[in-house]
Amino acid sequence: MNIASYFRGYADKRMLRIFLIGMISGFPWVLIGSALSLWLKETGLDRSTVGFAGLIFGVYVINFLWAPLIDRLPVPYLSNRIGARKAWIVLCQLVIIACLFGWSMLNPSANLALVVGIGLVIAIASATQDITIDAFRIEQVNTDENEAMAAGAAMAVIGWWTGFKLGGLLMLSIADKLEKAGFANYWPLSFIAVAGLVVLMLLALLLIPEPRRAAIPQEGSNLTLASMIIWIKETAVEPLGDFFRRNGLKLALALLGFIFLFKIGEAFMGRMSIIFYREIGFSKTDIGLYSKGLGWVVTVVFTLIGGWFSMRSGTVRALFLAGIVMASTNILFSVLAWTGKSEWLFAVAVVLDDLAAAYATVAFVAFISLLVNRRYTATQYALLASIGTAGRTIMASSSGVLVNWLDGDWGVFFIITALMVIPSLVLLWWIAPKIISATVRAGQSA
Repeated sequence: MNIASYFRGYADKRMLRIFLIGMISGFPWVLIGSALSLWLKETGLDRSTVGFAGLIFGVYVINFLWAPLIDRLPVPYLSNRIGARKAWIVLCQLVIIACLFGWSMLNPSANLALVVGIGLVIAIASATQDITIDAFRIEQVNTDENEAMAAGAAMAVIGWWTGFKLGGLLMLSIADKLEKAGFANYWPLSFIAVAGLVVLMLLALLLIPEPRRAAIPQEGSNLTLASMIIWIKETAVEPLGDFFRRNGLKLALALLGFIFLFKIGEAFMGRMSIIFYREIGFSKTDIGLYSKGLGWVVTVVFTLIGGWFSMRSGTVRALFLAGIVMASTNILFSVLAWTGKSEWLFAVAVVLDDLAAAYATVAFVAFISLLVNRRYTATQYALLASIGTAGRTIMASSSGVLVNWLDGDWGVFFIITALMVIPSLVLLWWIAPKIISATVRAGQSA
């Protein structure tokens, strides 16, 4: 497949739909990642507290537990009018909007538990809508359209990064301007402002047609004990059992091990990066411009190219290269830490880091998508994505403790994060032949 025919695949109108739902998925991470971290830091809390606040991301690890319910249960009133998938997304978006207004009335120094609690609600709503968004994305493409599936994976990543990067640029720019204008409550006002962005994405979502195969199943409507047991078996036990049956116990565990380990180093760095930028002297506008704005351009371009390269080189080779590049770019931040504030070095480090992250994510999403059996789309994808998220959330919550233990030596911290990718690459090398055959087998049985 040449690059011209590859890029023609993005002209498919379904790619625009996938891009939009990717944006909806990415934006909440701005709120509970970048915004919450800086808000807590600027209130006077230390790195450890900010890092442990990231434990709210843990709900992404366990969202597969309620994926069967999202796959089967309708949202009253909404599901019959706008479709089963869109109804769940709309409900979750409304919860997020309400939480933004809740944050706008609080001060973390006086209401830390409540602030983090509302952040947890945002995370739960976001993790819940991700179950539906992932299924909605996959269902936009037919099972025999491998090229469209790869393009869709790339567009989902581009959409996610657009929601995260441009949403973050907007969030940080508003907060910085309000602070410089003399508003003491610049963060609460910023939350109210970005609630408007959520509303706009919500309105755009309503224009996306929902595939007929995503209609609400009726098996769960009879709530007798016997029917509930059968329903739980069919919607929770069977999807998980299917994954292990198709791959075998040893390979299934190996696959889950690789998925869990692959992005731990990236997560440790990412959890503390925005704190690092502030500590070495960059303003919120600087962070937004370089880390979010410039990073978005690089991410979009190299996600598209990364999707094409991934198809040409194969998923396993792409994952190997992605892991090596991710580790290498982390070291650039060590150089930045040792040399001090430098805008050009900051720009180079951010560009190369986002290049690596975009490429790695495309390969990762495509790999997981190919392992999913279409009979259990939402549950299996949510399970695999949750395992991958575990390293990026629960384990990375100790990143602040690690920086403090190193007495604030950011250079050594970033070196350590680079070394964290080694176990996953060793595991990938060991199971590479089996991964290839498992991917082919999954595609045939889907």
